[in-house]
Amino acid sequence: MEKKMKKILVTGCNGQLGRAIRQEYKDEDVSFINTDVAEGEGIVALDITDVNAVLRLVRTEKPDVIINCAAHTNVDACEQQWDAAYRINAIGPRNLSIAAREAGAKMIHVSTDYVFEGNGTRPYTEFDEIHPVSAYGKTKAEGEKFVREFADRYFIFRTAWLYGDGKNFVKTMLRLAESHDEVSVVCDQQGSPTSAVELARAIHHFEPTENYGTFHATCEGDTNWAAFAEAIFKRAGKTTKVNHVTSEQYAKMNPASANRPAYSILENYMMKLTDGYKMADWQAALDEYMKTLE
Repeated sequence: MEKKMKKILVTGCNGQLGRAIRQEYKDEDVSFINTDVAEGEGIVALDITDVNAVLRLVRTEKPDVIINCAAHTNVDACEQQWDAAYRINAIGPRNLSIAAREAGAKMIHVSTDYVFEGNGTRPYTEFDEIHPVSAYGKTKAEGEKFVREFADRYFIFRTAWLYGDGKNFVKTMLRLAESHDEVSVVCDQQGSPTSAVELARAIHHFEPTENYGTFHATCEGDTNWAAFAEAIFKRAGKTTKVNHVTSEQYAKMNPASANRPAYSILENYMMKLTDGYKMADWQAALDEYMKTLE
């Protein structure tokens, strides 16, 4: 009997993680249904905020797995665009979860460190209570709730400081270094820079399993934004000076900026407890990423 090819529906396929997911599975016998807000070559247009559109596509394609990489990730804009953020970050995952349950598909949803208040003194585990303070964090937290409520078999992966093939902090710093002798970067926000490639590897590892639940999924180790910028410049051979500024100073320079967690280091506790899977150290992952930019 011929083995059935696994079908994976990916939302936000043109984003950093969506691209990394497709690359991660390239050597596997998998059929991808690639979706994004706009239609393109090999890409189906899908508005995840429209439950009927989601149900129609899932009923037609009958995927085995749905991986939701779509999100309204502009943290500052979310403050001004609450309705749009809620539709994309909360209603979207709800719709996909409803469809996943009907189709008997696994639901994989990507969330964020911003679901925590960010004033901790030790890395957050999956068992710590969430308390988001920004519109982005609040809408992402609602998205998590909907996934738990409507999906039968789900993985929620909370990640942080993501960078990959697309617009991100690493590329922004390198672009600024081309025209600036110095840049000002916040130094009092701690977190774990995470490569989209590393996150895609983790998702790929857990996807075939029945090890469902909520997982923290960041690269190992931690740093602050200013030190992260310095690490980027060092690897790129740039002499651009990084001026360390506080969040308060940054807010005065950028009054429209949203509240961001001061301490949002996540511990991949559930991975360690249930599987022993370990993501790469953030510096090793950055080394790997910088080679792709050469």
